[in-house]
Amino acid sequence: METDPQSPQARICDLAIVQVKPRKGDYARNLADIADVFTQLAADPPDLIVLPESALSGYFLEGAVYDLARTASEFAADLAAAWKKSGVPERVDIAAGFYENDAGTYYNSAIYVEVSERPRILHVHRKMFLPTYGVFDEERFLSRGRKLSVFETRFGPMAMLICEDIWHSIMPTIAAIKGARCLIVPSAAPGRGIEAHEENELESVTVWRSLLRNAASEHGIFLFYAGLTGFEGGKGMTGSSCVVNPRGEVVVQAPPLGPCILRARVDFKEVDIARASLPLLGDLSAALPDLLLDEELPLPTRTIDAAGH
Repeated sequence: METDPQSPQARICDLAIVQVKPRKGDYARNLADIADVFTQLAADPPDLIVLPESALSGYFLEGAVYDLARTASEFAADLAAAWKKSGVPERVDIAAGFYENDAGTYYNSAIYVEVSERPRILHVHRKMFLPTYGVFDEERFLSRGRKLSVFETRFGPMAMLICEDIWHSIMPTIAAIKGARCLIVPSAAPGRGIEAHEENELESVTVWRSLLRNAASEHGIFLFYAGLTGFEGGKGMTGSSCVVNPRGEVVVQAPPLGPCILRARVDFKEVDIARASLPLLGDLSAALPDLLLDEELPLPTRTIDAAGH
């Protein structure tokens, strides 16, 4: 469906979130498994496919990350080749998390690729908050990203945040202020705690759902959350992929365990309706200049050299 990003047709998106259970460290096998999933999707091709954090390698790699990381171009080519095996000629957009090798600097990244005749990378986001506590050890092996950007898609402006990025409430706020109407959140979240209620739901799943709903409703944005599932070294990933609408309602959600495909038909016109009925983002935009000029904020000062840089 080739459409102008501003056309009415581009408001509608047939979405597929693919919740995967990768074999740790087996990139080739995981890529083959994704190609099989894409073949399943060929019966009813989506417009956008979203995969979790570290979808083709597994998350807890430690030093093996250096062997399994790919350049953004290599990873985009692999995703495109997997889609083309499905035999579907229509264009598809794919967002996925991967470990990135950028000329010897390694990142936990997420990519957004348009796949038609050849893959076109629209954006690469590098995870800015690298957990290095408890069971996490990211900053020992990876560099952190330095910028949160919003990028144009045929469905309008979007941004990507990876796992812990969205736990810092300033991140979805910055994305929304910059114009994002949708946040894509690839994640690899280990389960923790048991809630004391009838479903015996993991506490971490409850917290994640609340966090996503609050971010969506405060900023009037869609949230596409893709969670890794399965076990790595005795640590269970919580899956629970979901779509949250701009009113903070969970439209559809996957179970915590097991790979699955989550489908949803998204109408981005809902963003306009939500923001008109609850104009929190507009209020924030008006107050933000005063907040940023607050002299008590510990903001870094910019140094300008003799050349004016």
